[in-house]
Amino acid sequence: MENSFCKLSLTEFTELLASKAPVPGGGGAAALAGALASSLTSMVCALTAGKKKYAAYEGDIQRITGEAEALRRELLEGIDADAAAFEPLSKAYAIPRDAPERAEVMEAALKAASQTPMDIAERCGKVLELLFELSEKGSAIAVSDVGVGAQLARAALLSAGLNVRINAKAMADRAYAQALLRELDALEEKYVPMAEAAYARVLTRIG
Repeated sequence: MENSFCKLSLTEFTELLASKAPVPGGGGAAALAGALASSLTSMVCALTAGKKKYAAYEGDIQRITGEAEALRRELLEGIDADAAAFEPLSKAYAIPRDAPERAEVMEAALKAASQTPMDIAERCGKVLELLFELSEKGSAIAVSDVGVGAQLARAALLSAGLNVRINAKAMADRAYAQALLRELDALEEKYVPMAEAAYARVLTRIG
């Protein structure tokens, strides 16, 4: 992309998202939500690191910080990656239905446009793994932020998955589409309960 959406101000990004512009869209919004969840993960680590009460977890907190920061950067990059992947698909939809090349171009664009939201969903799952760990090991003063992060990451994962699902539905290659959906189902079956478990832990710690 010539312009980077992830470098816009929040006001600029949300105004563009609210417009009829083709990008950013739901995929970019999902990536941003995932990046916010990862940012909260890092924040909780920063508030936990170096505290005597959590000294037994210091090594884990440092590891989680590094992983969360890498995921935050990757998810922000996903905003632009999703927009770049959607552009060829939007052009494919504009090809006349009776054009002989439409089917081949559309199929390639659908497959390409599905990979980025799948990547976003996978990264949100990794963020949830970190938050689940922090729901036990993170500072009590920031435990509510763990819950917020878990809810954001869960929503981001499911939201990215919707983009995969709508593209898969339109694919002519049904074997490829079904394999993609099985992969997505496995992610959701693993991580949605994890998000709920992390939230439950947070509520227990809050009392």
